[in-house]
Amino acid sequence: MSVKIKPAIIVHGGAWKIPKPLWKKHINGCSAACRAGYEKLTAGDTAIDAVTEAVRILEDDPTFDAGVGALLNLLGEVELDAIIVDGNGTTSGSVAVIQHIKNPILVARKVMEMTPHRLLAGKGAELFAEQTGFKKCKTTDLIVGRELKRYARLNKNRKFKIPDAFRDKKGGTVGAVAIDSNGNLAAATSTGGVPKKLPGRVGDTPILGSGAFADNRCGAASATGWGESIMKSSLTKTACDFIYEGYSAQRAATMAIRDLQRRWDGLGGVITVDKDGNLGMAYNTPQMAFARIAGSGRFRAGIE
Repeated sequence: MSVKIKPAIIVHGGAWKIPKPLWKKHINGCSAACRAGYEKLTAGDTAIDAVTEAVRILEDDPTFDAGVGALLNLLGEVELDAIIVDGNGTTSGSVAVIQHIKNPILVARKVMEMTPHRLLAGKGAELFAEQTGFKKCKTTDLIVGRELKRYARLNKNRKFKIPDAFRDKKGGTVGAVAIDSNGNLAAATSTGGVPKKLPGRVGDTPILGSGAFADNRCGAASATGWGESIMKSSLTKTACDFIYEGYSAQRAATMAIRDLQRRWDGLGGVITVDKDGNLGMAYNTPQMAFARIAGSGRFRAGIE
């Protein structure tokens, strides 16, 4: 007879230097996403349903660098990346540099469920979204005043380097990982990318094993931070491999971030859940926004 697992979920709202006046918005946004995902789990829905809902809510919240409120590229455009991973067979779907779509995580899920592919990018991703029923939005529907001001300011700053975005006040990717009552694991991540990025730039988010990973035999993970360094370290696959080797979800997250920093001089954060429902989180940026509901039902949210 199969043993039922107590559902658990953890979400992140990016790892960077979050200004104190914005803490409440980040905590509230992560809390709402986490609670919505947990409601899915307790209603008997799957881990995939839970992380989809959590990330969709974060994409709709202009506080975060995903969906509405995303950062702009050098041309002042919004290009979005997202990934979703089902731990049952490590099936995944992702989209990259997609424009005119409010919720790229929903398109990524369709890629996973309806195509033989893992990743669709650019115009192809947009065409697929249109063919599967998604309504296009205007670029202006995704841009908030904060990012217009940032865009104008950074265009004048020739000294700015992308890693500065995670040491300073520039915003972060969103993500969620969960386990359902049947022991299925899932991960999802979504982003608007980094400040001053070249048009067409693809970071870690839509790359399996970098932006997200899930395997029912060990755990699931979602990453945020400086994508170019996260890709070098295969951060989420590394974290799940540590879980597979017998480390706890928390220890695996800590070790993966330590590897990111020591070996690759990277900056970022990662959230984890293992096959027993234990949760973990680690980062080497000034702060990371999160919310979590453990298998015990205990809720916790904050910025650390």
